[in-house]
Amino acid sequence: MRLVILADTHVPKRARGLPELLWPVIADADLVIHAGDWVEVGLLDELEARSRRLIGVYGNNDGPGLRARLPEVARAELDGLRLAVVHETGAAKGREQRCAAAFPDTDVLVFGHSHIPWDTVADNGMRLLNPGSPTDRRRQPYCTYLTAGIDQGRLTDVELHRLPRR
Repeated sequence: MRLVILADTHVPKRARGLPELLWPVIADADLVIHAGDWVEVGLLDELEARSRRLIGVYGNNDGPGLRARLPEVARAELDGLRLAVVHETGAAKGREQRCAAAFPDTDVLVFGHSHIPWDTVADNGMRLLNPGSPTDRRRQPYCTYLTAGIDQGRLTDVELHRLPRR
């Protein structure tokens, strides 16, 4: 199973849309995960139409239209891998311990909010992933997103992709 992992797209507040080179990657994925801060419902509609499967949550910048359609926390079991998605996890310091306590039955936790790519493993073995943002790099050198795979209950081939500067 091939995954594309996104967060903090802020469309159209920070960008008119996703970078065009992302759409073929999304079309080729088995699952797209979006960890919140969509800003407008239009991107949710477009991702639903152009992806095979979508798991998303709302973020702190998402209004009533998105909150009516998306949960605060999403969970799924994918080929034996227990996934959770949430927008905010709090400060970087102590993140692994907090998240391990809050998501004890999770193998992979995808989160957003900071716009800072993150890939660590908590003491309980849970992997924490933040893809950064494909549209709003803030203080990061590049806009980013993640791809990964799932094979027999294991997360594989996690790769952070840098997008060209606009």
